[in-house]
Amino acid sequence: EYGVCENLRKLEITGVSCRDVYAKLLHRYRHILGLWQPDIGPYGGLLNVVVDGLFIIGWMYLPPHDPHVDDPMRFKPLFRIHLMERKCATVECMYGHKGPHNGHIQIVKKDEFSTKCNQTDHHRMSGGRQEEFRTWLREEWGRTLEDIFHEHMQELILMKFIYTSQYDNCLTYRRIYLPPSSPDDLIKPGLFKGTYGSHGLEIVMLSFHGKKAKGTKITGDPNIPAGQQTVEIDLAHPLQLPDIENLRDFSELSRIVLEVQEQVRREEQEQEHQQEEEDCSQQAASQPAAKPLGGEGAEGEETAAGAVGTTQDKAPASQPFVLPMGVISRNEDYPRTCRICFYGTGLIAGHGFTSPERTPGVFVLFDDDRFGFIWLELKSFSLYSRIKVSFQNAEAPSREAFDEMLKNIQSLAT
Repeated sequence: EYGVCENLRKLEITGVSCRDVYAKLLHRYRHILGLWQPDIGPYGGLLNVVVDGLFIIGWMYLPPHDPHVDDPMRFKPLFRIHLMERKCATVECMYGHKGPHNGHIQIVKKDEFSTKCNQTDHHRMSGGRQEEFRTWLREEWGRTLEDIFHEHMQELILMKFIYTSQYDNCLTYRRIYLPPSSPDDLIKPGLFKGTYGSHGLEIVMLSFHGKKAKGTKITGDPNIPAGQQTVEIDLAHPLQLPDIENLRDFSELSRIVLEVQEQVRREEQEQEHQQEEEDCSQQAASQPAAKPLGGEGAEGEETAAGAVGTTQDKAPASQPFVLPMGVISRNEDYPRTCRICFYGTGLIAGHGFTSPERTPGVFVLFDDDRFGFIWLELKSFSLYSRIKVSFQNAEAPSREAFDEMLKNIQSLAT
């Protein structure tokens, strides 16, 4: 059941019985298998705990080096648990560059656990903090500090190193699930790598909620921390882009988006007014209440899905796409055709998540594995590419459990 059947021969060689493996390893630590988000302030992370032969290993997944969103994910082990002969399970910290050493895992509750390194001196380097920083920078960014000419970017990188290195792999993890999918979804939901300017690449979870799609940060930064909803896509309001020549004009795209924003505002006001009238009215039981505009629930979701399907049927299979003049993109290797665009909002804030506000933008669907978002106010573009990793034990037990998980990680981030 836990992927150890193929390792029976190894068990015979090591003298460890299947019963010992199950009782002392798999059963005891079954609650930590799956996907987790570490509590590292605004930065977050993505941990996948899996069974690998006679080991349980916690792999931290890292985005590729900025700005190469189409490159595969990187990963490194943070801890492992295994049986030595017939003894109890042994926990080892894998952090640092001196090999495995003594660690500890505490299962706080079913959806939360913590790790502790008992030998943090194994994380230190002979060259001191400078060597540790250079090594971290090479692994995290694939470059040296001298290669990064942008002063603000240097500050952000140094801040992240100082903040994250203080934990020494003593972390608390909270369970996350992959988003459930539906045949009506625009594309398959899941995890994506996205460009975020000077902050580098971050991991975002795309999920669908009726007439809305949400991008939630799994990793974050000091402006918009992990757990926050970075983008929201209004699937009921597709955008018709101008022809390719006019699309190069930022003011023309801005005009189109702001018109839709005003339309959305009027519809929301009308919906609120209509809801107030319904709350005040006393109708007979035989007279069904008027359905509010864009109402929630099963019917609202079917209507939204139908609207999206109709839009896609009418739209061409692909249309030319180019970023307007003046819009900054970390990755210029974005697709030059797209399928469809929608009105959306992106969350921006000052350092320390101060004065957060949702600002208008354009969601651009390129294909099944890539999408983009134009941040109108920032005049910047984020490109997202699907993470193609088969994560184990990551499915949500129900839609309600997934929604509750999203709510929890956002409240923790706030």
